[in-house]
Amino acid sequence: MATYISLINYTQQGLAKIKDSPARLEAAKEAYRKAGGELKAFYLTMGRYDAVAIVELPDATAGVRLALALGSQGNIRTETLMAFNEAEFKKVVASLP
Repeated sequence: MATYISLINYTQQGLAKIKDSPARLEAAKEAYRKAGGELKAFYLTMGRYDAVAIVELPDATAGVRLALALGSQGNIRTETLMAFNEAEFKKVVASLP
């Protein structure tokens, strides 16, 4: 399973309906489950980004599909990073010439 970190900003629409965001988060968790993945962690943050989500998904196609589906609702904008855990990092470095 691949790990992704999504950096999230609320849109004006998302802020106007902020009280609905806990229900939207639960719907997103279900969408990740249906895609064969899991929303591992969600954090409300202060600073450049409003929230951070850490998710696991079977592949990049599932990640793109969910990012587009969630973004198309108009409440958030995301910047998503593929993440490598410590073991994966060590494997990549060990494979360097």
